[in-house]
This record gives sequence, structure tokens and C-alpha cells, in this order.
Amino acid sequence: MRTWNQRFFTSTRGRIIEILRQDSCTVDDLARKLQLTDNAIRAHLTTLERDGLVQQNGVRRGSSKPASVYELAPSAEQFFPRAYGTVLHTLITTLAEQMDEEELIALLRLTGERLSHRLGLPSGDVPTRLKATVRILQELGGAAHLEQHEDHYCIQGQQCPLAAAIEAHPAACQLAEAFVSELVGVAVQEQCELDETKPRCRFLIPLTP
Repeated sequence: MRTWNQRFFTSTRGRIIEILRQDSCTVDDLARKLQLTDNAIRAHLTTLERDGLVQQNGVRRGSSKPASVYELAPSAEQFFPRAYGTVLHTLITTLAEQMDEEELIALLRLTGERLSHRLGLPSGDVPTRLKATVRILQELGGAAHLEQHEDHYCIQGQQCPLAAAIEAHPAACQLAEAFVSELVGVAVQEQCELDETKPRCRFLIPLTP
């Protein structure tokens, strides 16, 4: 079964993204490579610019009028495979072989705390920090949203940024719990859903910590 990314790259916009990842191009360059009209390319570029995937970067002077040069925007890198998941899985496996479970959990929690400080701790009261934490998790690929219940808040994710490691190493959730606790400023309770096909992050935060 093809993934969503694979299907995207068979589309014209996906092919434009792939071309721009290799080199900056003008409308004429893209039209020639894709054998499309200039107007068709401009329409696709307008959509890609609107979605924050492509950006203009200067002009190229030729025999006629200057032509805008397009390049890939940083946010477009999300479409390309990375080695992070494989590296994380292998790293935790190696650490688990070298230390006992208590030491591993302590190291993972320390990593989560340091990561939160590296990204910048939100300021404000708990509700404000919760909203900022959800935004950070979304930026990391967690697809999270905030829910408020009678006696607690819940940060519910539809995906897990650590999914590549979670199945073999559920202790990796300790990293996430420490990370979120530091961001929110109070202790949170990790209750992640460890479905082997699609693990989801879930953190509970008391209304009155």
C-alpha cells in the first residue's frame, strides 16, 4: 500500500516539490521539466506558496525580463523520509543493553527535561502553558489537541513523535512525560495508547495542581 507521501509525489505539486528540493527553479524551468504551460506551473506554485511549502528567493536575469526564482520552504522537509526514527530506536536499544531499567528511565527523563529547555519553556499560568505545549507537540509531529474535563485537562495526540521506538521500548514514554511536565510546569501523568499500529500520546494534568 502506498503511503500518503508517495501518492503526493505522483501529483504535479509533489513533482514540483521534488524538483525544487534538488535546485531552485524559475517558472520556465519547471514548465520545461514537467512539460506544462507557464500558467499551469504558476497556478500550482501559488497553491504551494499559500500552503507554506514553496517560497520565492530572488530573481534570475535573462535575455528578457527578470524571472522569479522559487525554492523549497523549510516546512516542506516534512514530506521527506528522515533517519531520526531508526536512530532513536537503535540508540534506546543500545542503552537498554548497557544499563538497568531504572538507569534507562532516569536518562530518558533527563533527556525529556533538557529537550524542553532547549525548545524554550512557555511562560504564564497552567492553561496558557498547556496551549503552548500543544503547539510545540504539533510542531514535533504529535497532532495534539487540548481537552478540559471536570477535574483535569487532557493533551490528546493522534500520533506519537516517538512511534519508531515506542513499540520495542515503552519506557520512551517517560521521555515524553518529563518533556511535557517541564513545558506545562506541573507534573503530568502519561497515559499513552500503545497501539502497535498507531501509538498515540495522552497526558493528564490536574485542574488544581
